[in-house]
Amino acid sequence: MSSLELSPAHFRRLADRVSTLAEEWLEELDTRRIAPDITGAASEAMFSEGLPEQGLGDASLEALKPLMAGTRAGNARFLAYVFGSGEPVGVLGDYVASVVNQNVTAWRSAPTVVSLERSVVRSLANAVGCPGFTGSFTGGGSSANMMGLAMAREALAPANEDGAPSGVMYASAEVHMSIPKAVALLGLGRKNLRLIPTDAQWRMRPDALVKAIEEDRAAGRRPIAVIATAGTVNTGAVDPLRDIARIAREYGLWMHVDGAYGALAAMAHPEMFEGLGEADSLSMDAHKWLYQPADCGVLLFRDAKAARRAFSFTGDYARSLTTDAVEGFAFFDESMELSRRARALKVWLSVRFHGLAAFRESIRRDVANAKQLEGLVRETPALELLAPATLSAVCFRYRAGLEDARLDDFNTRLLARINRRGRVYISNATLEGRFSLRACFVNHRTTPEDVATVVREVLAAAEELKAL
Repeated sequence: MSSLELSPAHFRRLADRVSTLAEEWLEELDTRRIAPDITGAASEAMFSEGLPEQGLGDASLEALKPLMAGTRAGNARFLAYVFGSGEPVGVLGDYVASVVNQNVTAWRSAPTVVSLERSVVRSLANAVGCPGFTGSFTGGGSSANMMGLAMAREALAPANEDGAPSGVMYASAEVHMSIPKAVALLGLGRKNLRLIPTDAQWRMRPDALVKAIEEDRAAGRRPIAVIATAGTVNTGAVDPLRDIARIAREYGLWMHVDGAYGALAAMAHPEMFEGLGEADSLSMDAHKWLYQPADCGVLLFRDAKAARRAFSFTGDYARSLTTDAVEGFAFFDESMELSRRARALKVWLSVRFHGLAAFRESIRRDVANAKQLEGLVRETPALELLAPATLSAVCFRYRAGLEDARLDDFNTRLLARINRRGRVYISNATLEGRFSLRACFVNHRTTPEDVATVVREVLAAAEELKAL
């Protein structure tokens, strides 16, 4: 037997121990402090010995419990980041994906799992109002956005053979940081990303978009793509997708939608996403609003030929030896990734278990939770709402008895104190130069009582801070 092999019975014993740890974690999740009581120095010290030369055997698992104790608990009141809550059936799907350990790069290397992923992609496209779209799973919204913009560049300013020509892309001033990163990595340069002003609801202004395109054309620059956002990271704003699609068509531009945060909410609130199906490409994160364990992003696109034009480059060792449309399929012809894990398996198993209707209902509940918090903030004299809860992000601040000049400093310190108390965990945003507390609901565990707890914790932490 190889030095790395385990008998099936030994594997089962280890798996049972890990399953017990997982069960204890879920059992205690709601009562755990969200922010762990650990310092940076202490976390570094836990791993200071590095990796052992000689294996520890079964004893190696003893380090898992303290490791888990030092992580943040994603319970019902973890509302800081746009990050899903790890639906448990999806966890089991991840487990199976690791056991079968398929390289989901081509049908011949992972037959059933490749067909499964293609089916899940089509189903999700239909669910968000993009029938006929295809695509693939990615590591997350950042890689999906990168790939969508690479497709845009190759469609309108081809660069794969001779290098990148200049070109301009357009996005809202509220755009996610992954977009400037992608524009830089594609060789276009961040100076060629035009940030378009937003309206009072933090949505891209179509009139300002047209003005920017016209100015660039008049100056001899080449417009390539417009990036609309379906759920901005700060406020959850959804750009006017239909108007942007019309402008993109009028000027012959590629339309990419960064829907990493919000697009999956089209399953539950399609009226908020009219025009989504008119995009050329679309990013979504199933590890956000399908509540899946990370990582689990999705890129959808209208035209598979455009994906192949951007990404297809095959060495002889990977060349398909069949003309069968299914057996000859390769994700690497439509993606920048080669080796790929079976990310779609957890989504498939999770949705098979619960059904799409259950996910639609959970998304509706998250949106309702945000509306509840918005209402509580409006009703609480000590608090001030800084942006409408368009989707599921609520931005507000504490201001009772404070001069304007002190608000940012006080709320910055207040955020740290709220999170240190350990009962809720929220994050921050900056809106028109104002520091904001921010709660974002993409958590299937959150209840109306948890929403009320947010306000109670903010007020309690503020009183503690004022008493210092």
